[in-house]
Amino acid sequence: MADAIMDIATVAAGIEWQARHAEEAGAPCTGRVVRAQLAVLDSDTATGRRMANWQGKVVEDALPLRLAGGLHNLVLTGEDRRLKPVYAGLLTDQGQVDAIVLELVRKYDTRLLAWLDGPPQTNEAGRSWAFMSALKWLSGRLGPKFSMYELGASAGVNTMMDRYYFDLGGVREGPPASPMQIMPEWRGAAPPDAPVEIVSIRGCDQAPIDLGDPAMALKLKSYVWPEAGQRIGRIDAAIALAADKPPQVAHQDAGPFVDEMLAEEPQPGVTRVLFHSIVWQYIPPETRAHIEAAMAEAGAEATLESPLAWISLETNRETFRHELRVRYWPGGEEPRLLGCGHPHGAWAEWFAA
Repeated sequence: MADAIMDIATVAAGIEWQARHAEEAGAPCTGRVVRAQLAVLDSDTATGRRMANWQGKVVEDALPLRLAGGLHNLVLTGEDRRLKPVYAGLLTDQGQVDAIVLELVRKYDTRLLAWLDGPPQTNEAGRSWAFMSALKWLSGRLGPKFSMYELGASAGVNTMMDRYYFDLGGVREGPPASPMQIMPEWRGAAPPDAPVEIVSIRGCDQAPIDLGDPAMALKLKSYVWPEAGQRIGRIDAAIALAADKPPQVAHQDAGPFVDEMLAEEPQPGVTRVLFHSIVWQYIPPETRAHIEAAMAEAGAEATLESPLAWISLETNRETFRHELRVRYWPGGEEPRLLGCGHPHGAWAEWFAA
């Protein structure tokens, strides 16, 4: 955005920031529901009190999206459909939306309070455009074979990207008949049309979701912004792929997972790749520092026979862009900005040559 960055030091400012972020991403209905949480802060509810006295960082913890998931869940389960016209864009008056959200929090206080316990599981296959594009870019530098390790894998949707079909600005990869079709609106030049072979792929999460469990799959859908109908379709495609071959997601913290990854004996000619999307903000600062140090140390020992890479798609809070950055060893220790994209993969822009 062109205007100054807003202060996100308070809960109210964090809610407003998240509402604007949703609007910038083309989700004005979600933006209204998020902004209505300002009214909840002053309410005599357990949910409102917990939010108003939040001890963490509101934006990093995605506090407004936690409650937004719970509110959407009421509609998806059929428990209460009062927000349905809001999500459909038929009710746009902010005051009326505020009143509905406040009524829902009062009625379902205990149920919604539980949604504040953990961050949203925004497992989005649409973001995999970034990972495949980065692999194609790395292929010309490190070779075509990769062993992939994802942080914050949630339901493991992106750990099945070896079975997706991609069209990245005309550069194609994967089985054309795949139920998961990743074809974002492309801006800029296409990534290199280089070969990619994913030798293995797995992930970790503190609270992994089992796509084979209908209740857990519905919870995953609850975090999807209602304007994004294609995202629901991608979750259904992921469920179909998981039924055929479940993703490998360890119930594990990020730090130990990275330590185990780096302790494994490298396969000759295969690049070990750490990757993640919209998860770095949820990892505690001390764990981030540990991962940074561990990757730098392992990178210093990497060779062309056993290279190492780090791919991230994370939010730039100043621009609201989701930026694709890559580091690799040996030869590219400094992060390289390759592109940016819509938070849910609707469009992608490639910067790299």
